Amino acid sequence: MSLDAATIRRIAALARIRVEDAEVATLQTELNSILGWIEQLNEVDVEGIEPLTGAAQMTLKMREDVVTDGGYPEKVLANAPERAGNFFAVPKVLE
Repeated sequence: MSLDAATIRRIAALARIRVEDAEVATLQTELNSILGWIEQLNEVDVEGIEPLTGAAQMTLKMREDVVTDGGYPEKVLANAPERAGNFFAVPKVLE
């Protein structure tokens, strides 16, 4: 499928986009390129492939929901500027 200049002007009018006469040729080339890519996609054999409309159809791996402290406070606090035991030490905000 190939779009002519009149079709480009019609598409612009329907989209309420002002297109100058100098831009019509550029838009015609770009839209024809896009339609060419779509034609290539239509040639792909997708027989037997289920469509995937989103990640909601995927099942996630389940794990036990357990609250832990991580088990490695030394690694967590290794770059802390100051610490108090196994906690970050921060300046007092309120007096």
